[in-house]
Amino acid sequence: MNMGAATQTFDEAALASLIVETLNLDLVSGQIDPQAPLYGEGLGLDSIDMLEIALVVSQRFGVKLRADDENNMQIFQSLRSLNKFIQDRRGS
Repeated sequence: MNMGAATQTFDEAALASLIVETLNLDLVSGQIDPQAPLYGEGLGLDSIDMLEIALVVSQRFGVKLRADDENNMQIFQSLRSLNKFIQDRRGS
């Protein structure tokens, strides 16, 4: 049984792979629950990890994530919320 973990979409899976690769995490990208927190509990990332993710997202997707954005807690809440932010702003 899947323990209630939500299934990643294609874009979420690609983003999860990018995060695992960028941060050299010791897990398979498919293990990241798209609705679990990225920060603190959940995936256990810290602010340095978030800066690295913001940099690679900017390079890969052309989407700027600013350290002073008041919505960062919401944007980085989960893989799903980060992916939604990226998809909403890609090519705009």
